[in-house]
Amino acid sequence: MKTISLRELHNDTGKWIRRASEEEEIIVTDRGVPIASVRPVTKPSPKKYTWANRPLLPGYAAYLREGIMGTDSTPGISDDRTSRDNSVAEIED
Repeated sequence: MKTISLRELHNDTGKWIRRASEEEEIIVTDRGVPIASVRPVTKPSPKKYTWANRPLLPGYAAYLREGIMGTDSTPGISDDRTSRDNSVAEIED
């Protein structure tokens, strides 16, 4: 851990901020008394993927919100297949 005076921080702020972001915490003193610290920002750890926080397809999320799908996924699959069949039939016409 590096210690610098308030004057040093004032004279070369950019240098000390960059150094703190790359290396370690810097303590700033005023007449020998610690008054502040400059330290790197820690990056949040990536969110762990679990079944509960998985991304949902928009259509599936809508079914869940509307309460259409419970334990039986048949209605959603049937609607999806019907919409695909209709879109293919329109292309072939």
